[in-house]
Amino acid sequence: MKISEIKTPAYVCEEAKLRKNLEILKRVKDESGAKIFVALKGFAFSGAMDLLNSYLDGATCSGLHEAKYAAKYLKGEICTYSPAFKDDEIDEILTLSSDVVFNSFNQWKKYRQKALNSGVSCGLRINPEISLSPCEAYNPCGENSRLGVSLRNFEPNELEGISGLHFHALCEESAQSLQAVLAEVEKKFGKYLSQMKWINFGGGHHITRKDYDVDLLIELIKKFREKYGVSVILEPGEAVGWECGYLLASVLDIVQNGRNIAILDTSAEAHMPDTVLMPYRPAVRGECEDGKFEYLLGGNTCLAGDIIGLAAGQSLYKFSHELNIGDKIIFEDQIHYTIVKNTTFNGIKLPDLVLLKENGEAKIIRKFDFDEYERRN
Repeated sequence: MKISEIKTPAYVCEEAKLRKNLEILKRVKDESGAKIFVALKGFAFSGAMDLLNSYLDGATCSGLHEAKYAAKYLKGEICTYSPAFKDDEIDEILTLSSDVVFNSFNQWKKYRQKALNSGVSCGLRINPEISLSPCEAYNPCGENSRLGVSLRNFEPNELEGISGLHFHALCEESAQSLQAVLAEVEKKFGKYLSQMKWINFGGGHHITRKDYDVDLLIELIKKFREKYGVSVILEPGEAVGWECGYLLASVLDIVQNGRNIAILDTSAEAHMPDTVLMPYRPAVRGECEDGKFEYLLGGNTCLAGDIIGLAAGQSLYKFSHELNIGDKIIFEDQIHYTIVKNTTFNGIKLPDLVLLKENGEAKIIRKFDFDEYERRN
């Protein structure tokens, strides 16, 4: 199938660009000695999992369903963490996982014996209480965070059986930000680090971004491993899927009401939720800063605010040419944190999943129709 034949809406993952990201992550692995797991909460594209298996060490999962997905599609280790595990899921999670991370000492005490009997490597999430995030909604160490154990709530007498510590304090951040977080982790929890077999540095590392200091990251990991005699784990999600695909939509109608408004067969609310929550304005291929033709790009739902870019206060898109009904619109960088978060709000069709292979072939991975809406409701 050719790109022009793709039925919209569709998320299109570009294999060549994904491989480029994975090559960078492999370099970090090889030169630092760290393990790198894909965080399925940010990137779970089944058609690309075979490629990930060639580069990464496994997956980090946020609960039972992601652990089952990892067991089905990925090779390597499965590390499962949840803010709170459920009694009717913990046995299967322990069966599927190589590592299980508990969010609190309450959870650890509750499931400790069962976890140790299962043979999994047990970890505890800590909260270094350092805030480095562009948005409070994505700040895992913000005030009153429920994620991880702070120093004042730490119970060193309950560490028997714990093999590792996990922290996650970043979101779309640099190696310099990690350096600041590590300093705080060492300051608050340093006396416990050498007691561990592994330390998980969490996610939020923007490793595949063009301006990311990969050399500094490698240096930080090597020094930390040598200082404490531990294995180091990174769990990027966004960095895996960074700029490796797009959301393809079509113009269904063009109306005027003070502005030209193009109505598309996609939705910010349903298909690009982070553009509303972060918020941010997604780039469109072919837009032009000094273009003479201005449009609001609206979603095909009845939500009045379903205008792409509206939440970020930058909703106008400019082009050097007029848009016509039937034109294709490409929203760049829409593979991470979209597929895993989208909805069928208002009965809108979920975008199909398409893999654009390195040989130019467009391969349909998943098709979604009425059955998916019915199944969810």
